[in-house]
Amino acid sequence: MPSAFRPPRQRCRLTRRGRLAVFLCLLLASGTAVLVPLLRAEPEAPRVLRRLVVPEGWRAPQVYAAIDRELKLPAGSAQAAAAATELPLPAEAKGNPEGFLFPAAYPVTAKTTAGSLLASMVETANRHLAARTVADGGRAHGMTPYETATVASIVEAEADTPADMGKVARVVHNRLAKAMPLQMDSTLHYALDRRTLNTTWSDTRIDSPFNTYRRHGLPPTPIDNPGPDALAAAVAPTPGDWLFFVTVKPGDTRFSVTYEEHEKHVAEFNRIRAAAAAAAAASAVAGARPAAARSGSAPGPG
Repeated sequence: MPSAFRPPRQRCRLTRRGRLAVFLCLLLASGTAVLVPLLRAEPEAPRVLRRLVVPEGWRAPQVYAAIDRELKLPAGSAQAAAAATELPLPAEAKGNPEGFLFPAAYPVTAKTTAGSLLASMVETANRHLAARTVADGGRAHGMTPYETATVASIVEAEADTPADMGKVARVVHNRLAKAMPLQMDSTLHYALDRRTLNTTWSDTRIDSPFNTYRRHGLPPTPIDNPGPDALAAAVAPTPGDWLFFVTVKPGDTRFSVTYEEHEKHVAEFNRIRAAAAAAAAASAVAGARPAAARSGSAPGPG
């Protein structure tokens, strides 16, 4: 073929390993003994996977403290970051991320900041609230996403078990529909910054927008950060006419339609609590006695 029509020749390029082989062959041919180190690629350092776990029902201060610990920051750093970071919160939140620090496991790397973690939590909450079943369910009850998060936060705090969440949500919706005050102890304890099962008469008289004994409607903000089960219950509550409930003992929550029925359950709760307090007091007294007296082997008169 004429040279003008010959295809271009492929130039052979030796790899680094190929050049080393040629070099060794030349050395062997010349009779020169040379020690050549074996070339190996340096293994990558294994990545240490760290995760920050936010449980369902944590309040914002608990999340802030966990972020500070995980990132080894001075106390208060995450809370300051929440105020300084433009988080994708609804306007109703007024910059307060309570209710939107979604419970989940979040990856943490050397580049993670408090602001980036908080933003990831809020974005995750927004995705769950925008899910079709949650968004449509909220609209069916006339709730904005922020109100949905608020109802879910009450459900998260009040329900003793996941199975109770739908019924607790139904009580909330039934009371709102009847323009009854919610009278939820959990909102009082949020205002008082505590976690307890004990609510006193004076607690119900505090002057706070979170006092749902004195004020009608939902509290002004969520009272914790609810998980997916509480969100689902908030928008799809269990059908029923209940207006009251009380957890008589762990795993035993009683739901009532009438106040009279509710009073009977409250009386049983008080009896059980009184018996437990008496048993604890007796145990404390027994624990304070001398060992010989407790064992029944106290010596008699000498």
